[in-house]
Amino acid sequence: MNYGFVKVAAAVPNVRVADCKYNTEQIESQILRANNQGVEIICFPELSITSYSCGDLFFQQTLLDGAEMGLINLMDFTRSMSIIVIVGLPVAFQGSLMNCAAVLQKGRLLGLVPKTFIPNYKEFYEQRWFASAAQVPEGDVLICGQQVLLSARQLFKAGNCTFGIEICEDLWAPIPPSSTLALKGADIIFNLSASTDSAGKYDYLRRLLRQQSARCLCGYVFASCGFGESSTDVVFSGKTFICENGAPLAEGPCHALEEFMTVSEIDIDLLRGERLRNTTFTASAAQVKGLPMHIAEAQTVIQEEGMELTRYIDPHPFIPANGPLLDQRCEEIFSIQCDGLAKRVLHTGCESVVLGISGGLDSTLALLVCARTFDRLGKSRRGIIGITMPGFGTTDRTYTNAIRLMQQMGITIREISIKEACLQHFRDLGHDPEVRDITYENSQARERTQILMDAANQMNGLVIGTGDLSELALGWATYNGDHMSMYGVNASVPKTLVQHLVRWVAMRSEEEVEKNTLLDIVDTPISPELLPSGEDGEIKQKTEDLVGPYELHDFFLYHMIRNGFRPRKTYVLAQKAFGNQYPDEVLKKWLKTFYRRFFSQQFKRSCMPDGPKVGSVTLSPRGDWRMPSDASSEAWMAECNAL
Repeated sequence: MNYGFVKVAAAVPNVRVADCKYNTEQIESQILRANNQGVEIICFPELSITSYSCGDLFFQQTLLDGAEMGLINLMDFTRSMSIIVIVGLPVAFQGSLMNCAAVLQKGRLLGLVPKTFIPNYKEFYEQRWFASAAQVPEGDVLICGQQVLLSARQLFKAGNCTFGIEICEDLWAPIPPSSTLALKGADIIFNLSASTDSAGKYDYLRRLLRQQSARCLCGYVFASCGFGESSTDVVFSGKTFICENGAPLAEGPCHALEEFMTVSEIDIDLLRGERLRNTTFTASAAQVKGLPMHIAEAQTVIQEEGMELTRYIDPHPFIPANGPLLDQRCEEIFSIQCDGLAKRVLHTGCESVVLGISGGLDSTLALLVCARTFDRLGKSRRGIIGITMPGFGTTDRTYTNAIRLMQQMGITIREISIKEACLQHFRDLGHDPEVRDITYENSQARERTQILMDAANQMNGLVIGTGDLSELALGWATYNGDHMSMYGVNASVPKTLVQHLVRWVAMRSEEEVEKNTLLDIVDTPISPELLPSGEDGEIKQKTEDLVGPYELHDFFLYHMIRNGFRPRKTYVLAQKAFGNQYPDEVLKKWLKTFYRRFFSQQFKRSCMPDGPKVGSVTLSPRGDWRMPSDASSEAWMAECNAL
């Protein structure tokens, strides 16, 4: 199974100007390579059979005949292959010369797509040779011994994939043809381009392609002329890009002197899921509802074995990638959290904020957000009330880190032990404290929440929740215990991102003690600390031993909520993303745990407190996620069990 992926290639062959025989041979060589790699659709540059820079030679019948013969040879060459090939050539039609893309498969020409926007400015003067698709009525043309439709208004359908084509300048138009093609159903757009070089153009083109693929919610494959074109007045360096909904999947080398090919897989499932959720896309599609569009049927490209994914699958999709934008992304996330809290503090007119400080990751991030918010509002950090509440499972390490952190933050520190209150509660309930069951654990969580709520009333404060997105997804929170607060600043921050943000703040700290404290908190095993520690004083109750690694659950959560993927596809992506880090049986175990808990714990999310959205995934019942608390998980679990 291909799990919704289509393997595509953007190829830049070596060319000789006006040497159709040589150029065709180079194209054939790359088609063979692509076919051996399991590529389903390959795209070559604009006018790739003749070369782009032929000038007035385009009016020579010898060149036009050579281009047609080159196309015939390509059709014959691909007769035994299922790969779909898109090449460029000039085609004479109704007394005009058209700059066309030819689509062929298994020795059959499927269609010809002419260029719509013919540039005639600066170094471009294509109108000297070519007519626009808007000027010449579409129709059938006899070429290579076949009658085939020549039209810019056509889509090509191959199995589960529908694609459209535009040529070079078309992309630069205010309303590119690709916009209409996408609205009429194209999952992928292929662009055959020439694209001369100039300083700064490469980065501009990269941004343009990403933006168009994002706007059209499509895959976009771009192949541009390379070395071998005429350098009389301009240079063609060869550019290839493959994008998907605004994200770059792959790009080729720039200024290569040899032929090259860029290959990746475009996720049709992902794109169609985006379109289903994006009502603006649907509304826009209604505007072109009456526009006729031809559909050319291709054969499904059959691969003998399952597709091998070459694209990178990020094992930590919530974490900003390392690079020049890392600081910017972390600052944005942190600032969104602070902005949300600042508004709530000003709106309620509260004098303080109250939060429990455990020495763990979540409460640390929440405290850092509170400190930054109070600084921005010009309020004294003494208005931040940090309460540490040692219990039966509190270790020296977490207790010490909690105290140190509060001291370094310069906030008001309170310490209220919950041990005696919980023991009294056990006596009132008639519960044996030696029975370390759910009653034993949850009583402590609810006692802590009661203290925070009452302390907030006492000091005209606001209880700041510390729970994160991963805990909400798994229901790893005590109902009406740590599940409840007056504002949850971490509500849409998954655990892997919490770790990353705390480490990011630590590495920016100028205070060595503060930095070391934060880094030790990052390295501390994640635990609710509701069971007594071991004889060595170390944490005995480790969350990830009980519910599974958070990096796996965050991966599952992202692809379920953000992309709508089914369990089987998520499992395959996890195999690719994590490699040999987790055996298959371990992945299956925790995937089942994720779906089982996600469905059974929706009731906790249905009444969760307010909190700011920081990314593309959130589970707020007032925002991005609305799900019945009693929805059945049977279909999802059945698919998990079938893995």
